[in-house]
Amino acid sequence: MNEFQERKVKLKWHEPKKNYDVIIIGGGGHGLAAAYYLATRHGITNVAVIERKYIGGGNSGRNTTIIRADYGIPEAMAFYKRSVDLYYQLEQETDRWMMFKPKGMLRLMHSEANMQSAIKRAHTNTVFGSPTDILSAAEVSKMVPEIDMTGGGKYPVVGGFLHHAGATARHDRVNWGLAEGANKHGVHIHQRTAVTDLIMSADGSKINGVRTDKGDMYADQVLCAVGGHVTSIGNMAGLRLPIRTHPLQAFVTNHYERKFEPIVASLLLHFYISQTARGEMLMGAHVDRQPAYNYRAGYDFIQHCAHHAMTILPFLRKMRVLRQWTGLCDMSPDASPVMGLTPVEGLHITTGWGTWGFKAIPASGESVAETIATGKQAELIKPFGLDRFAKDRTMGDLGSTGTH
Repeated sequence: MNEFQERKVKLKWHEPKKNYDVIIIGGGGHGLAAAYYLATRHGITNVAVIERKYIGGGNSGRNTTIIRADYGIPEAMAFYKRSVDLYYQLEQETDRWMMFKPKGMLRLMHSEANMQSAIKRAHTNTVFGSPTDILSAAEVSKMVPEIDMTGGGKYPVVGGFLHHAGATARHDRVNWGLAEGANKHGVHIHQRTAVTDLIMSADGSKINGVRTDKGDMYADQVLCAVGGHVTSIGNMAGLRLPIRTHPLQAFVTNHYERKFEPIVASLLLHFYISQTARGEMLMGAHVDRQPAYNYRAGYDFIQHCAHHAMTILPFLRKMRVLRQWTGLCDMSPDASPVMGLTPVEGLHITTGWGTWGFKAIPASGESVAETIATGKQAELIKPFGLDRFAKDRTMGDLGSTGTH
């Protein structure tokens, strides 16, 4: 964190201790949320959060800040609805302005088959507590007049799927708010501290702590919340995880008049777009097809994403790209997260977040904290345990990932 941010955000820095009750590897949203809820819900404050860069410097600061709960299977609907509900109260709970803004999520439909699928999904989401409406083409045009309803003469918009709870928040403020909340209860946050290995029992069945470039730290409970680098930590414990890491790119344009309210997405054209608080148009699409650990951004992505976005929203042709960035996504085989207990005693994980990790931060943190505190898999995340792959109980939800 730079000097300006440190003056604005009230955080205390501590020297690392030898012994903690819980060590959390990864100082992004999921790790900080787990620390926050351990302290505030369970009174567990002898906790260290270890981050190799700076808090929020990984995927939590490299995403497109969309919050939603319009998923395709009941277990995911319940989980993400809980996360959205927590987001709606997080500013009040932490007493920090996170620039949270309800906007609604509008998905464009380009065929009758799309509409029939959307009708089923809208009904199911509404039944599970996430009100969602089907809009006619006329209603879509009225809601977002900038849309070319002919789709450039090739991709006509025949209707829409409006998820009312869709929202955005400022990613760095979410990270800082959770960090402050945990910190003021006694949680230690160690930036610029890299984990080099795990300290295991002689037979490798139990974790006893972590080795870092600042010295060894010991704890009976360790949470791995490192996003796309999770397999590296898993390997240190002899744990093979069903995760592949793919880069995900995004970019913003210069400012546009602040009247673009909803988040707009097209599954057919593989893009989504929203407007930031500063008026920039923020765009994203699918992950890079080739697995990799690089943070390089590429022209091909801008060409693909911008072309499709401009087809539907012609005003974008006058905009200019200001910034482009890349995050690393931890992709699971069934497009669902992997949370909670592992075969290694004392080692917990929160991973498999793909392109949907920011929206899950509060519910993931709350549920993983409960699992650590009680030693039992929290009810909300039981379907998302690592053991589901061995049991052949995968949670296939690819249609809800948005742009894959």
